[in-house]
Amino acid sequence: MFTLHTRRRLIQALSLSLGGLMAGSALADNWPTKPIRWVVVAPAGSSLDVIARAMQDKLRDNLGQAIVIDNKPQAGGTLGTNEVAKSAPDGYTWVMSYNGPLSFGPYLYPKLPYQPLRDLQPVMITTSQPNVIAANVQLPANNMRELVALLKSAPGKYNFASVGNGSSSHLTMEYIKALTQSYATHIPFNGSPPAVMATIAGDTQLMASVPTVIAPQVQQGRLKYLAVTSLHRYSLLPNVPTVAESGLAELKGFEALAWNGVLVAAGTPHPVVERINAALNAALNDPSVKERLKAAGLDPIGGTPEQFAKLIAEESNKWAPIIQRSGARID
Repeated sequence: MFTLHTRRRLIQALSLSLGGLMAGSALADNWPTKPIRWVVVAPAGSSLDVIARAMQDKLRDNLGQAIVIDNKPQAGGTLGTNEVAKSAPDGYTWVMSYNGPLSFGPYLYPKLPYQPLRDLQPVMITTSQPNVIAANVQLPANNMRELVALLKSAPGKYNFASVGNGSSSHLTMEYIKALTQSYATHIPFNGSPPAVMATIAGDTQLMASVPTVIAPQVQQGRLKYLAVTSLHRYSLLPNVPTVAESGLAELKGFEALAWNGVLVAAGTPHPVVERINAALNAALNDPSVKERLKAAGLDPIGGTPEQFAKLIAEESNKWAPIIQRSGARID
């Protein structure tokens, strides 16, 4: 039975809650009133940078404020991601981040200064793309079934390149190794150009990378495709089979995507998050933006904040044992 004191406390709590909702709604109605800083955790000219710049003008027109892009590629994207995690939760600082800092980072960095889903509020997935498994043209394997058999027949004989320790390029191959109980030695490089050149030269025999890096080398006959890592065939490479199509039971349902999205600081009012989400979805669905992203080999995704949060959590759970098995660490 409610006492007078209990009723008063309930009324106070409801008033505070209603007041918070009204304040948040008022903030969303007036927001934004100044330029927005968009931290992109990759260098100018990268795929993340292409996404942001493709959407920049549409976002400016929709929100009525300048969108200022700030490239911060240091520390594998964790520096820029952390900066936004520690920013004021007012919607005026965004980060364009990706699976590395968001789902791999907690298991790669022993002293990561943020927790993705505690310190950041996901807003929207922007794009995804598969990796392709490519090989030196002299490698005696032309598909995933032949590759797995080759690696099992001579453990330690073959090397695979990656664009960096703990990268999607690295962990995709570690995932294949773990599922098939096969072995190849990981040789990390600083970025895609030296990794590609090592594979062409035969110093390494394999690599996984985004299609835009590999396609020119295949077209020139310097590398060959073995598979794409999406669950379904990649629209820009329809003749390249997926890893899952290998016919190997252990690779059934295999998928390893490079994805990215926009986040703000945790605690940003929900109406502001929804306003940003609506503007991002509108920009992403613009035909000219879609065309530009498709030309860069990127699949536009979009969606809700909840869908993005779910993706981060699921990918974190998926890749944690692969990272731990590989022993990958970044100090």
